[in-house]
Amino acid sequence: MPRLDQYRTPLFDAVKRYVESNVIPFHVPGHKQGAGLDEFREYIGERALQMDANGMEDLDFANNPTGVIYESEVLMAQAFGAQNAFFLVNGTTAGVQAMIMSACEPGDKIIIPRNAHKSTIGGIILSGAMPVYIQPEVNERLGIAMGITEESLRKAIKENPHAKAVFIINPTYYGFVSDLKSLVRIAHRHEMAVLVDEAHGAHMSFHDGFPLTAMEVGADMSAASIHKTAGSLTQSSVLLLRGDMISPERVKEVLNLTHTTSSSYLLMSSLDVARKQLFTKGSDMLEEALRLARMAREEINKIDGLYAFGKELTGTSGCFDFDETKLGINVLGLGYTGYEMEAKLRKEYNIQIELSDLSNILAVISIGDKEESVVALINALKDIASKTEKKEVTNPPIIPQNPKMIVSPRDAFYSRKKIVPLEKSVGEISGEMVMAYPPGIPVICMGERITQDIVDYINILKEQKTQLQGTADPYINHIMVLGVD
Repeated sequence: MPRLDQYRTPLFDAVKRYVESNVIPFHVPGHKQGAGLDEFREYIGERALQMDANGMEDLDFANNPTGVIYESEVLMAQAFGAQNAFFLVNGTTAGVQAMIMSACEPGDKIIIPRNAHKSTIGGIILSGAMPVYIQPEVNERLGIAMGITEESLRKAIKENPHAKAVFIINPTYYGFVSDLKSLVRIAHRHEMAVLVDEAHGAHMSFHDGFPLTAMEVGADMSAASIHKTAGSLTQSSVLLLRGDMISPERVKEVLNLTHTTSSSYLLMSSLDVARKQLFTKGSDMLEEALRLARMAREEINKIDGLYAFGKELTGTSGCFDFDETKLGINVLGLGYTGYEMEAKLRKEYNIQIELSDLSNILAVISIGDKEESVVALINALKDIASKTEKKEVTNPPIIPQNPKMIVSPRDAFYSRKKIVPLEKSVGEISGEMVMAYPPGIPVICMGERITQDIVDYINILKEQKTQLQGTADPYINHIMVLGVD
């Protein structure tokens, strides 16, 4: 295909023409360009609500695009080096689930790292696939799951030679990257599709200072959260496809099972503009983001008791490369948990970081950050450290590894369940997931045997007031298990 004009924004231009035409709307949404939602319109402004349109001939139809949405998706595909792109308005969760459902049928095995996001479990339930978990490498000092190794993938393939697909995270929430090119080569040699969760890597194609992406190394599909790191509105993502292992017709068929018929034109227009910006200005913008991240890391590492980890970990087990815009900071040396540090920064310094865990906080540096904001974070950390007596660092507890799967996630989802106290659940088969969110990595998945180690780890998370999700009981004093009373 000839190189397209990446300065074009077909969908955004069409939406602007619609707004400027002053059409009389007898179509949904019912607020009728904001006239029926006064308080909200007065706060956010009239223009956004005028853009909140519905599918029609001149705006195209998201479920079967042939006009401006299709043109914008073609531009998106070329910008990312893909053959096809599909706009998503339900986040990368929808893309992850569509990848799994496109590659796997009921009963097919799929090889997945244990630190995959909860959306992969949803995709497994919806597809009926059987997960084969790979344990990622763990940095014990940081208490963080990292990438997977070539050796672990080869072992999983040897034990499961008929698996249909391999699922890879690129990068992890904390910025760690596996040797994606080698992993793709290994999987393709065994005729397995490679599906890549790039929720946190949508920006990486557009500057040479970042790790390689799925499309650059020949993976079959990837799902990228343009909203997380590349500028579009929250909930807007893209699903990318290349090669002939999975057909675009199959992907479209899968997406139409769950994709809304009322896709937001605000979200899709933001994808159109974000793609243009990435392609035409992204390199310069990302250069500045890298400068800020490197400056922050250097200054924070001068603070006694803090460790901002980064590129120095490249070459260690599970870290082939690293995304420097993920500013992870280990705070144990100050005697705080990550959760305590997050709360302190918000309540005392009006700074909200992206996530915290038992040992670390994570700040995401993106194309929207300014130097004064980054300096404010550095100064807040300096102030906290100056008022804190340093404590001896002990390694954090590590999440229990690879609980035994007794029942497939899909069968567990549809099985009858009973509720038991968490403390009495040891030996039972879990009927729901338990995960700390963010990052949304399951401690236990439905269909797996609950062990004492898992109960102990959940209790540690509860003591630290971690945001736990996945269970019917929001406090996780009880858990659903398979069986009947």
